[in-house]
Amino acid sequence: MEYLMTYGWAILIIAVVLAALFQLGVFNSTNFAPKAPPGACQVFRPNGPGSTQFINTEGVCNGELPEYVAQFNGQNGEQIATPISTQGFPVTGQTTWSAWVDPNTVPYNEIISDSSYQFQLAGYYGPIFPAGNGAGVELFSGNWIQDPTVLSPGMWYLITATATGTGVVGGTIVETLYVNGAEVDTLSAVAQYPVTQGVIYIGGFPNPPLNGLMSNVQIYNTSLSANEVSALYLEGIGGAPIDLQNLVGWWPLNGNAQDYSGNNNDGTATNVAYTGAWTSGYSAP
Repeated sequence: MEYLMTYGWAILIIAVVLAALFQLGVFNSTNFAPKAPPGACQVFRPNGPGSTQFINTEGVCNGELPEYVAQFNGQNGEQIATPISTQGFPVTGQTTWSAWVDPNTVPYNEIISDSSYQFQLAGYYGPIFPAGNGAGVELFSGNWIQDPTVLSPGMWYLITATATGTGVVGGTIVETLYVNGAEVDTLSAVAQYPVTQGVIYIGGFPNPPLNGLMSNVQIYNTSLSANEVSALYLEGIGGAPIDLQNLVGWWPLNGNAQDYSGNNNDGTATNVAYTGAWTSGYSAP
């Protein structure tokens, strides 16, 4: 008792300091892992953008963690505009959208969307939608599917959505939503939207944009299988695209908005910052 009375406060203070350091990620092993600089890994298309013959990756493509990630603060006009149009996904309706996201505590976060609202991939934090605080997607059908699992602030998630069927109005479209490589919901519905030339935005269009961190955005013109989505997650936040033949755009957001798919779909960033202080809350799969 005499020992505890004498040193108890010191022990308590040390415990509080250690807990604070742990919360800040000081003891997170990812802080000490090697980081890949911007452009360390990219897709090489020897026959030019859009070609698939002899396509391969080059550089450091072993899944190293990125040096930077994109930081969005949920402000109007904060986004990355890409030159990709939804016209690239007509008729067959085959597409996959994927991004690593660390959301902040705001009710609604647009992850990727287009200016015609045919395609929307979003993360929620707050009960703005009946399904809860999870992730959601709407691709072609006009119907949202949502994961009721709460997306906790300060945690990284891989949010992936696929669509298969037809993008023609009146046709059947099947949307599937994945969180961290696992299927959480699927929906078969009638496509309601005509194919337009909506421009695809990273971080939301026009409002509300993402409030949080984002990394490794990938878009495909095919519907990845459940096994492929799982493999994409297991690669981790620094993983390369899983299907080069059908890759439309790849934005690692590692210090810039350039497209490293070899298709020259570089983004134009507006009021988007890049931060190296992102590893807290990330655990490698």
